[in-house]
Amino acid sequence: MPEFDLSVDICGVTWKNPIATASGTFNFRESSRYYRVSDLGCITTKGVSREPWGGNETPKIAETRSGMLNSIGLENRGVEMYIDHDLKPLKEAGATVMANVAGHTIVEYCSVAERLAKTAVDLLEINISCPNVKEGGIAFGTDKTAAAELVTRVKKVSGAKPVIVKLSPNVTDITEIALAVERAGADGLSLINTLKGMRIDLNTGKPVLANGSGGLSGPAIHPVAVWMVYETARVCRIPIIGMGGVMTGADALELMLAGAKAVAVGTAALIDPVAPTRILGELAGLLRK
Repeated sequence: MPEFDLSVDICGVTWKNPIATASGTFNFRESSRYYRVSDLGCITTKGVSREPWGGNETPKIAETRSGMLNSIGLENRGVEMYIDHDLKPLKEAGATVMANVAGHTIVEYCSVAERLAKTAVDLLEINISCPNVKEGGIAFGTDKTAAAELVTRVKKVSGAKPVIVKLSPNVTDITEIALAVERAGADGLSLINTLKGMRIDLNTGKPVLANGSGGLSGPAIHPVAVWMVYETARVCRIPIIGMGGVMTGADALELMLAGAKAVAVGTAALIDPVAPTRILGELAGLLRK
């Protein structure tokens, strides 16, 4: 681990360094076999909903030339199981924890946020890429009015917990959504989420994923993430957690030079279990130079 101070302040919460895990790519039981979770700046946990979600049908994952597609469907066991079986061991291990919150309606988001406000969670990351079932399935993250209303309502029930909004790149202008949620009271931003993509099986002529399309992550989206972080940092004053194809310390530093105050590692950890701590060490080496 670095021998000099890499701590950062994210919305009033001190992280010992700027490296976090990305939601959906961390499992305490598995990851803790490879590194101490308390060595990272923050552990962002998998999306949690009010009730258990079953997720999508298999196949849910497909490799691509420079990344992967996933259509997991935010499968999880619900907020009560999350508190007992996910949050508790992480806090006992000394980790700073950001809970990723999912929902299909504003009421569902608020229910989870209100429940987590009474726990040891350090920050809330609101995943606004979920479909808004009240509006015909359009994602909250693609409509600035819906996104702003969601943030306003969540802030009313989240207590002292900082609210970080995770933005979708599947929009015409990400700065419009970023500014809308900042004005609505968001304490910080996470970007970017996955890009929409698809693979076709040449033998069947059908999509590889059972759900058809999925979220593209990995090195292929890194330049998009750098650009969107850069554009957002130019217009927003709240801190940004950058993510998208971070495979090395150089990738992390590039996002920070674009305007991110911290960086999350996702797909890289599915290839190399120690990627988050390796990237932290590489980042420290670059900063030392």
